[in-house]
Amino acid sequence: MSLKVNIVNLQKKPEHLSGEITPEELGLESHDELVHFSEPVHYTLTADRLDKGILVQGSAEIWLDCECIRCLKPFVFTVVLDAFAVHLPVEGKEAVEIIEDCIDLTPYLREDILLGLPQHPLCRSDCEGLPKGKPPQANTGSKSSIWSELDNLKFRKD
Repeated sequence: MSLKVNIVNLQKKPEHLSGEITPEELGLESHDELVHFSEPVHYTLTADRLDKGILVQGSAEIWLDCECIRCLKPFVFTVVLDAFAVHLPVEGKEAVEIIEDCIDLTPYLREDILLGLPQHPLCRSDCEGLPKGKPPQANTGSKSSIWSELDNLKFRKD
């Protein structure tokens, strides 16, 4: 399912769209292993016919399951589009594609959500990261260090 607005209906009055759409339906996918889409996008939009175009305004919101890049703890991040607005020309070289009197709003909403994703997800701005201390030691079965093992290497000359 995609988010569509019928331009014939807009000639009479503005169209109000509200509801939710899944990340899959919007074509949202994260290429960041620390950001996961798990909730639907909630939207409230109003589409209005202008002289040679359509103006869509409104808001959208989605909650993301994230992992902090510093401490690796899970947290929820909210992408909020309070002032979503897009002007879609219906005439001329820049005209949007109209299929069966409908314009698909999906790519425009997807683009704004992707621009709102955190580039470096942090649970808190003052997150100090992983606990400081002694790094974990590898279990080698003996008390010798890796460096002493390297000292025992013998290289042959051919």
